[in-house]
Amino acid sequence: MSKTVDFKKSIQGLEEQDLSARIKEDESRLKKLEFAHALSPLENPQSIRTLRRELARLKTELQKKQIGI
Repeated sequence: MSKTVDFKKSIQGLEEQDLSARIKEDESRLKKLEFAHALSPLENPQSIRTLRRELARLKTELQKKQIGI
């Protein structure tokens, strides 16, 4: 299986509080990565894109849980 499918399956079992905590944690990681990249180029700038997409998936899953889907 791909990493995306594994990631989606792993977040489906999380509660709303866990998702919220993970979102806050990843948002701070993203800010640190972007800041580090602004100062000097990252070895793997693709990691910023990956983290942004994971954040979007987490927020989508949280929204689904809040709506009740």
